[in-house]
Amino acid sequence: MKRFFSGVLVLGAMLAGRQAQAQETFGSLVGDVKVGPVAANGTIQVPFIVWGGDVATFHANGGLKTANPSIFQQQGLDMQLVPGDDFVQQVRNYMSGKSPFLRGTFRMMGMASEVIGSNPDTKGIVLFQMTWSAGDHAVARERIKTLKDLKGAKVCLQRGGPHEGLLDDLLHDAGLSWNDITVVWAKALTGTDDSPARRFRKDSSIDVCFVISPDMLGLTSGLQSVGSGLEGTVKGARVLASTAERSRSIADVYVVRKDFYTANKAWCEKFAAGYLKACEELVDMKKQYESSGSKSFEALLKMAQSIYGKEVLPTIEEDAYGLILDCAYVGHPGNVKFFTDPKNLSGFEAFQTSALALAATRGYARVRTGLMPSPLDWNSPAIMGALTKTEVTKQDRFRPEAVMDEIEALNAGGSLDENTIYEFSINFKANQQDFSAVQYGVEFRKVVDLSSKYGNAVIAVRGHADPTKILLETVQAGMSKGILKRTGTRGNYTYYIDGQLLDLGSTDKLTELIKTGKFDGAAGFNPRETMQAALNLSRQRAEAVKAAVLAFAATQGIEMDKSQIQPVGVGVTEPVIPRPSTMEEAEQNMRVEFRLIRVKAEVMNPSDFDF
Repeated sequence: MKRFFSGVLVLGAMLAGRQAQAQETFGSLVGDVKVGPVAANGTIQVPFIVWGGDVATFHANGGLKTANPSIFQQQGLDMQLVPGDDFVQQVRNYMSGKSPFLRGTFRMMGMASEVIGSNPDTKGIVLFQMTWSAGDHAVARERIKTLKDLKGAKVCLQRGGPHEGLLDDLLHDAGLSWNDITVVWAKALTGTDDSPARRFRKDSSIDVCFVISPDMLGLTSGLQSVGSGLEGTVKGARVLASTAERSRSIADVYVVRKDFYTANKAWCEKFAAGYLKACEELVDMKKQYESSGSKSFEALLKMAQSIYGKEVLPTIEEDAYGLILDCAYVGHPGNVKFFTDPKNLSGFEAFQTSALALAATRGYARVRTGLMPSPLDWNSPAIMGALTKTEVTKQDRFRPEAVMDEIEALNAGGSLDENTIYEFSINFKANQQDFSAVQYGVEFRKVVDLSSKYGNAVIAVRGHADPTKILLETVQAGMSKGILKRTGTRGNYTYYIDGQLLDLGSTDKLTELIKTGKFDGAAGFNPRETMQAALNLSRQRAEAVKAAVLAFAATQGIEMDKSQIQPVGVGVTEPVIPRPSTMEEAEQNMRVEFRLIRVKAEVMNPSDFDF
């Protein structure tokens, strides 16, 4: 899979090496550009960048120049697609009137917002969303386990690229800020010695690097793999977080000048309709290609290779196809949700707020100048008449049984921690059954927020119980049966079983002995039965917390995907304090833990569009 983002390479190179406090504004990079009108009576120039979402644009246009027949030609459009890899130059062309469009990520539009909003005619309208990214990654060394470990870390990324927004998101998710990390800026996104992946390899003091898929594979060998040090991988390197899970971090969009839209509403509507139609056809061709082969899809991949060049896409089967795999098309349903759902935590308003905040705090803009949401009527005849996939059946994103099997397999294989992106816990009292939003509202809000942003990750709600009662019953049962010997004095006892030292603080060893029935048969004591009861109770508590989270979301007008939250009973097997000596210590074990977990794509129900 590949995520090429040469669209910001030039911007990143121009900004690299400067400290945050000396950050150049985006306006200083663009320079003085005379605002000019867009000639709307001929061929319209439309930029593209190297990204899978733009392959749909190629398909709609039939190539760089509108071809006959093509989707856009049938819509009565005439356009010339031009490279937009230099985003600063894109903005110059936009301001001068060479093109009425900007093509990039929402965060890139935020960087340019002050410039394009400086004139009423060039104020930006986000016309439609194309895709979500699924191919950008934070690769970490072994010592960085979860997002919380970013505190104090040295992080390498390209300045001005898509990963500034992703890093900003991850810091926010972990309750951290840019002041909590040390940033090492790279000039390029990939392919040179001054790129994050290359610097990560050479400098072991760099804890985390932000990379695209080819570099991620080279460092770790896979999304759920750990580098072995062989075949070019970095020993211990693994994916800390990725847009494969944090699927609501990088949104690709088209922005149109306000004056052009006002004078050419029908043209803009047909452009959006044609693009969305191309996405529908591309998705169908892709599915056919994967099942039995598709000549039309192969031809589209060859077109992408021809346009981008073999240096960018050396192969059809891996590179061109991987470019498409690294993005998730949102289609008509995704645009409706993005622009019209006021409760969408990853919708236009939420992205606008975060994009402008990033631009201001990182120094790209002095004034937060807003973008305008798409004014398109998504139910208009021009749009609805062109499309066939506008009514998508609502379904659970995850298959619960498959998710549970995956979580159990990760736990049994000892790799649950490696696949945990972030975790936090809430505590409860003995015999507590209710979990109110009054007491846990902050934590519940965190769960709701994470579930929205990490659309392809699962939140495991893991209930834990205190082992004190189990320890007491085990000692009493063992002493009663004569299989447990004790030496020493109260408060300083040493225990032996079958002549071997038994550490009551070794929870794994103790629970395994209990499971074997070693302590069964003692009059009045049944540690195995008590341990099972604790497991059942911890599951019930996890289910109660899940229900409380869903109820909390409902009060906020937010509909959560129930399949994404999975309650798990852990029982007494993972205590914070294995041998508590006070009630305060025991209550530290009485907790419900929220774990954001990376799972395999196979546990998700397939969907044409990601909305």
